[in-house]
Amino acid sequence: MSEVAQSPDRGSGNSQPASNEDLEALVASTDTGGRNPTNASVAKMITMVALAWSLFQLWIASPLPFAFGFGVFNDTESRSIHLAFAIFLTFMAYPAFKKSPRDYVPAVDWVFAIVGAFCAAYLFLFYNSLSNRPGNPNTIDIVVATVGIVLLLLATWRALGPPLMIVAMIFLFYCFGGQSMPGILAWKGASFGAIADNQWLSTDGVFGIALGVSSGFVFLFVLFGALLDKAGAGNYFIKVAFSLLGHYSGGPAKAAVVSSAMTGLISGSSIANVVTTGTFTIPMMKRVGFSSEKAGAVEVGSSVNGQIMPPVMGAAAFLMVEYVGISYFEVVKHAIIPASISYIALVYIVHLEAQKLNMQGLPRRTEPRPLLVALMRFALGVVLVCLLAFGVYYLLGWIKPLAGANSGWVIAAMLVVVYVGLAIVCSRQPNLEIDDPNSPVVELPDPRPTILSGLHYILPVIVLIWCLMVERLSPGLSAFWATCLMIFILLTQRPLFAVFRGQFNLGTTMAQGFNELIDGLVTGARNMIGIGIATATAGIIVGAVSLTGVGLVLADLVEIISMGNLLLMLLFTAILSLILGMGLPTTANYIVVSSLLAPVIVTLGQQSGLLVPLIAVHLFVFYFGIMADVTPPVGLASFAAAAISGGDPIRTGFVAFFYSLRTAMLPFLFIFNTDLLLIDVNIVQGIFVFIIATIAMLLFAAATQGWMLTRNRLWEGFALLLIAFTLFRPGFFMDKISPPYAETAPADIVQTFADAEPGATLRMRLLGEDDVGRERSFVAPLTVGEGETGEERIESSGLELLFDDDKVIIDGVGFDSPAEAAGMDFDQVIQSVSVEKSSLPKELMYIPALLLLGLIWKLQSGRREQNTVNQNTSVTATTIDDGALAENPGNV
Repeated sequence: MSEVAQSPDRGSGNSQPASNEDLEALVASTDTGGRNPTNASVAKMITMVALAWSLFQLWIASPLPFAFGFGVFNDTESRSIHLAFAIFLTFMAYPAFKKSPRDYVPAVDWVFAIVGAFCAAYLFLFYNSLSNRPGNPNTIDIVVATVGIVLLLLATWRALGPPLMIVAMIFLFYCFGGQSMPGILAWKGASFGAIADNQWLSTDGVFGIALGVSSGFVFLFVLFGALLDKAGAGNYFIKVAFSLLGHYSGGPAKAAVVSSAMTGLISGSSIANVVTTGTFTIPMMKRVGFSSEKAGAVEVGSSVNGQIMPPVMGAAAFLMVEYVGISYFEVVKHAIIPASISYIALVYIVHLEAQKLNMQGLPRRTEPRPLLVALMRFALGVVLVCLLAFGVYYLLGWIKPLAGANSGWVIAAMLVVVYVGLAIVCSRQPNLEIDDPNSPVVELPDPRPTILSGLHYILPVIVLIWCLMVERLSPGLSAFWATCLMIFILLTQRPLFAVFRGQFNLGTTMAQGFNELIDGLVTGARNMIGIGIATATAGIIVGAVSLTGVGLVLADLVEIISMGNLLLMLLFTAILSLILGMGLPTTANYIVVSSLLAPVIVTLGQQSGLLVPLIAVHLFVFYFGIMADVTPPVGLASFAAAAISGGDPIRTGFVAFFYSLRTAMLPFLFIFNTDLLLIDVNIVQGIFVFIIATIAMLLFAAATQGWMLTRNRLWEGFALLLIAFTLFRPGFFMDKISPPYAETAPADIVQTFADAEPGATLRMRLLGEDDVGRERSFVAPLTVGEGETGEERIESSGLELLFDDDKVIIDGVGFDSPAEAAGMDFDQVIQSVSVEKSSLPKELMYIPALLLLGLIWKLQSGRREQNTVNQNTSVTATTIDDGALAENPGNV
């Protein structure tokens, strides 16, 4: 944390906003490294290494290695080189201590950087030798692994602070001292060589899945964002948000939320997002009436949520692809509704704050259109975009068969034509800049020319989304093609604009575009240093868990603490994520908590009869890992916002956490109501779920803010919370009125299968043993197989049953059968079978909830009208008194 965030006068609430230099230093110290050598040769060398890292990542992501037949690296080799770059840049860019020199690189850091890079690259340099002796390291291997782990831990301390390093060291010590541990923590132990091999020379530890995701996916998305920002897209998104929303009540705060959501495409860092958008939005929010703490809190709440907003989410989202075993498209589909309604609720919270203080928006240069006209134009725009998307989809469907192997070149040519057309439109607009927030008069730009001035920035985002969602390419390849287009735009946008504006200074504009490209490539690499180090160090923890089996021990411990209660388990997981997130970056926090607790939550859910999808658990951990950037007393995003606003960082953090309650509530809801994640939901149902969930979230925001149409009474606040809960989870009440399942005796299982339709799902409670031989009871969903009789359907489901009086025992499970997929195994006892039955639709619970909402709305409408009348009467009386006083001054 920089000195800006730790200044002693920050707690007084009267501190001055930080300068731009201080803010840049804050971002550098946390994201890109705070060292800036004055020696030109050293600075150039660091820049060239960062540039080489970006070019290497582009090379391995492209089809070029396979086309030219050289430079092809396997996963282990690419991870090794990736980590070598990260360690080298860490020791060169991050000082060891606060008092360490910033203007030059000490000799010891040169040694650490070179030796650390060699140790990381060891797997690449000696790959063939290592592959010939797997699991049998020699003395040199062990020495390199030992030095490499030590230097990786030092690099972690430099780039991310001591918490992650300490956690990794604890797991390492556990590997070595397992025999001496008390009670259930004891394990048989392993030799020094075995631990070194597990952690450094295999893909179970440092060079495991997490580092592979960093190398294969995350780097390209971070690089794409850096290039998009260098091109000017960040400034464009802020301008568009302000031009559209700035004139509303509390408009700058609403614009801050929207611009931060769009900037989330560019920056995967909460702190960088706060600084990028907050420099403009926070002073403007203060100008229209927000306090320093509330202005900073709004920016924090919107910036932090940028990591959960599809289509480009935080680095942990790409890890879910590997850990959960689903495509990135599926991750985005599951995350879209919670993220969207969270942002909508934050806009509504800002609106309620503005209504409380009767805030006004900023002036516009032109009179805004009526709301109905604006909504109609927006709807028309959405329809046109959808029609255009369908047209492009079918056009590409015709081009690919016709052009065959040349279809890629044809599509690229079409993209260039579209880009040039957009550049012509954009070049005809004036160079609009955001008004200086510190100037005495702030005037918003006109929406139309503002939107048209940067339409070409949207093209690479569309390419990225298209490749991810329509073409279903891998995340790495999708980001590669979008980055290629972004590089082309950076090199050509300024020369094209100059030509279309009749300026013809091609030499200068081409040089400027090339310099911006180099800056973007270097910035993207430096932004990746912390992520690369974090994923590698988290691999130490994952490797220790796989080597020692401590995951099962911790699962037992957690289950004992939670007393087998799923809700308590979720609360425990949320608190653990928040605590670890105070010191760990989001990615490392996600890896640690999900590796340890995700399987436990799924198991506890099965035991309590709730089938929790694995993606829901991983998103739960992801959400609370992000929340740690807000949570006081260590939330760095809150310190960054306070540095801009001049407010108290702790108070800013508490207000931001209060605003973020909506985000903290969502994970608990989608664990118990997976409709919010669009699991087993069609398009029509998905739209309905989105509308209802949005209403519920707005009501939750109104309840927690104490204001809807006017100030809530106490019972109204509780009623709004009850309504919101009912809309979010109507099945909680309806299942008690009309249970959806009917339980049958195990002895009747043959008849139960005969009565069920093939393809239907039966919920079976089983009594068996877990992986270590302990007895447990859990619920498993079994799909009924095909067949005419009950016996045939049981057999096609993969079950062989043994009937012993009233007991029904599983005597065999077919390979790759529905029964095996459900977790059934030999010798388990079937305790009960639940069959889905006809029941009242849970949506009926919406009726009493909406009726109660209507009552509250009517009561508050009446109070608001009365308050308005009283205010008008008070203003009129004051005016009359002032007039009488002016006519008869002697009355004073």
